[in-house]
Amino acid sequence: MPSIDSAHILILATDGYERSELRVPLDELRKRGANVKIASIKENSIKSWDKTDWGDSVGVDLLAKDVDVGQFDALVLPGGQINPDKLRIDGDAMRVVREFLSSGKIVAAICHAPWLLIEADALRGRQATSYRSIRTDVENAGATWQDEMVVTDQGIITSRSPDDLPAFVDKIVEEIREGRHERRVA
Repeated sequence: MPSIDSAHILILATDGYERSELRVPLDELRKRGANVKIASIKENSIKSWDKTDWGDSVGVDLLAKDVDVGQFDALVLPGGQINPDKLRIDGDAMRVVREFLSSGKIVAAICHAPWLLIEADALRGRQATSYRSIRTDVENAGATWQDEMVVTDQGIITSRSPDDLPAFVDKIVEEIREGRHERRVA
């Protein structure tokens, strides 16, 4: 079970990520000592969506197609409507998500990012939360949806919105300390 200051964390995102849902975990996890990398389906940088318009950009460290899941302890999936919708139709991005899920490593998804977990068929029979507009999607994928800041089921962390970011980050740190989780197949 690694401590947060020796953890290697991957954030998977593309253009249209909710600014705070990438920036807060990135900054907070780094502040706590984690080595955090950004992977994407496009090179160089990706642009955020910040409330009603395009926001700032963040540099991309590696392409999703080049991700070696064995190099990381956890995967963080920021939401926004655009970002997870683009990622869930990309084969390289979904390979990363599926490999993290099958490895038993921590997977944390906030807001609309549970769409990626739905695409990977990872929520069936689990407890989860999400942004309220995709509650039905989560339930139709076989999860029991809960209106809680953070819901964790066997190392799969879900959260509702930017308002829940402090609890989301704290739960990522806690789950990393616990280490890998034996997961039943969804």
